[in-house]
Amino acid sequence: MSVNPQVGRLDHVRGAEQALFTPRTPRIVAARRLHRRRERDTTGRFLAEGPQAVREALTAPGVVIELFGTPAGLDRYADLAGTAARAGVPVSPVTEAALAALTETVAPQGIVAVCARLDVSIDTALARRPRLVAALAEIRDPGNAGTVLRTADAAGAGAVVFAGEAVDPYNGKCVRSSAGSLFHLDVVRAPDPADVVAELRAAGLTVLAASGYGETDLDDLADAGGLARPTAWLFGSEAHGLPAELADAADARVRVPLHGRAESLNLAAAAAVCLYASARALRPGAPHGAPESA
Repeated sequence: MSVNPQVGRLDHVRGAEQALFTPRTPRIVAARRLHRRRERDTTGRFLAEGPQAVREALTAPGVVIELFGTPAGLDRYADLAGTAARAGVPVSPVTEAALAALTETVAPQGIVAVCARLDVSIDTALARRPRLVAALAEIRDPGNAGTVLRTADAAGAGAVVFAGEAVDPYNGKCVRSSAGSLFHLDVVRAPDPADVVAELRAAGLTVLAASGYGETDLDDLADAGGLARPTAWLFGSEAHGLPAELADAADARVRVPLHGRAESLNLAAAAAVCLYASARALRPGAPHGAPESA
C-alpha cells in the first residue's frame, strides 16, 4: 500500500495479505514492546492509538516516527495518512492481527503512531513563563493523570509536571485519556516533588496544594483575589493525597468546598475545579484578574 502525499489518498492496496505487516514483522515486534515502560524509557518512544491522538501528534513537528494502519483504517483516515506521508513519516499497512498487537482497546480504530517522547526540563517549561501549571506528585492512576492533562490543557495551563514516583505520562491509558492534550502543552518529569515546589516558587508562581483538609477554602481564596496571579496547583496521589511535608511547602493548602453530602471529590474532579477557578481568575478583565502582561 502507498499513500499519495499530494492528495492524501491511498493509491493502491497490495493484493496479497502477506504483503501487509504481521505481528511477526520486526517493526511490529519492536513497536509492541512499547507497551512496557522500560522499553519506552530505553527508546524514548511511545504509542499513540486512534485518530484523535494521531491527529494531534501530527501537529507537533518531528514527533510521529511511523504510522501503522489496517487498509480500512488508512482509507478511513486518509487525511492523516496523507499528512504523515507529506511530513516524510513512513505509513505502513498492517494486518488486523498486527494492529491488535499494538493497541490496548477492545475496539481499535484502525491506526497507531509510534511517537517520540515530548519531555522538556522544568527549566525549559518555566522559562516560557506559564501562568498556570499543574504538578502531579506521586499520582499512580493513568486514567486520572490523562484526564488531568486534558483538563489542564482546556484550562489554559502551560505545563503539567509529573513529580516523584508518578505514573508514566506515556502509558497507553494516560495517552488515550488525555485525548490529544498530551501534545499541546509542556510535559515535565521530575524525580523530587520538593525540588519542583522550590523551582515553581523561584519562577514567581504561587504554589497551592489541593487538600481535602486545607485551611483555605477555594471560594474564599478566589473571592479575595488569591488566584489572580500565576499559579501552580499541586495535586497528590489518589489514595493518600499529598505528603504533609510537601503540602507544608506550598504557599497555601486549599480545599474544594463541598456543599452537598458527598464525602470528597476524586482527583480528576478536584483538579478540574481548581484549575478552572484559576483560569477564570487569570482572564484579562476578570474580577481581581491579573493584567495580560503579568
